[in-house]
Amino acid sequence: MSQERMWTDGWLKEEIDSIQPMLIEIRRRLHEHPELGTGEYETGAIIREYLDKWEIPFCYPCADTGIVAIVEGKGDGCGPLVTVGLRADMDGLPLEEDISRPYCSKNPGVMHACGHDAHMTIALGVAWILKKYEDKWKGAVKIFFQPAEETCGGAERMVEEGCMENPHVDYVLGLHMMPTYEYGEVELKYDDLNASSDEIKLVIRGKSCHGAYPDGGIDAIVEAAAVVQGLQTLVSRKTSPFQNIVLSLGTIQGGTAANVIADEVVLTGTLRTTDPETRKNAKTYISNMVQQICSAFGGDGEVVFTPGYDALINTNEIVDIVIDTVSQVLGREHIHFKPYPSLGVEDFSFFLNKAPGAFYHLGCACKEKGIDAPLHNQNFDIDERVLALGVRLQSELVMKLLQQ
Repeated sequence: MSQERMWTDGWLKEEIDSIQPMLIEIRRRLHEHPELGTGEYETGAIIREYLDKWEIPFCYPCADTGIVAIVEGKGDGCGPLVTVGLRADMDGLPLEEDISRPYCSKNPGVMHACGHDAHMTIALGVAWILKKYEDKWKGAVKIFFQPAEETCGGAERMVEEGCMENPHVDYVLGLHMMPTYEYGEVELKYDDLNASSDEIKLVIRGKSCHGAYPDGGIDAIVEAAAVVQGLQTLVSRKTSPFQNIVLSLGTIQGGTAANVIADEVVLTGTLRTTDPETRKNAKTYISNMVQQICSAFGGDGEVVFTPGYDALINTNEIVDIVIDTVSQVLGREHIHFKPYPSLGVEDFSFFLNKAPGAFYHLGCACKEKGIDAPLHNQNFDIDERVLALGVRLQSELVMKLLQQ
């Protein structure tokens, strides 16, 4: 019997169902102790406690509060050894949770409202299964407990500090709770799933003078108005309608008094795209337009881009494996294909920059139980049956990828 077959003949479901009480206990414990990005100290201590208890020996810190755990298979088999990476984000959000919930947050003003407590629990459940049956498989599985997904992008730091090496990760998987779907439903997308993001700062400079004599100055507010108008053509006229792009200017500040011509205006915003070439071309277009418009008025302009997350682009061959696995576990009819990418961001992209892989969404709602609040909402919760399902899907996906 093949290694993959051993993991997909039904006994795995029974095994995982038997640890559902443990999974619920872990998830609720993590839910009660949320921490904001880069401050996940207690969260990390809870994770290490379980890893130590299960005698998973390879565990080390990364990106300060992050953790890399490694489970090594001891089974027989021919062929090269493969390493699969699994990602679970750790941080909570600055929200005040309803205290009537029996397992509500014990940290005032912080809450797990994006499912990261479930992501960590699923990853720990996979680690438990892999360790218990380490003699049934060969290769290695690295589990990335990642800090600061909601803030400064802990994935990039973990990658920079070498989490994808020693051993080198050949494939990487990630999942996310999705309350727009009920428990037992899965959402997938080929290619681009999430956008990249860049913060933009525009500094428009003119020359100050008295408002009664505007011809003696260069009005930075008028310059800025022309820049705002001109930049609308980035999407409507400069970018193909088949490309995804959003330019949003969110703040504008300038001037010192009602009767003084402003000498400087500062605007900030974000640029979001799903294609690296479109991202590059958009930045060039923005810079050139700002400089040229300001120059035409006799002033000057400066553009500063602060890179955020890269676009999350799934590997289609790995998406096919996810489809095959979900079809076996739930049935093809429970797969929903996302028609368009999200222009929101997800820093799992930095892991995908280093290895082929896939990121998918697990339905976690249950309207019958009143569990249907959106992500980043103080009423967010999950149907906890999704924990066992997530462990099963990730475990079976790991086994299939170890055969690649």
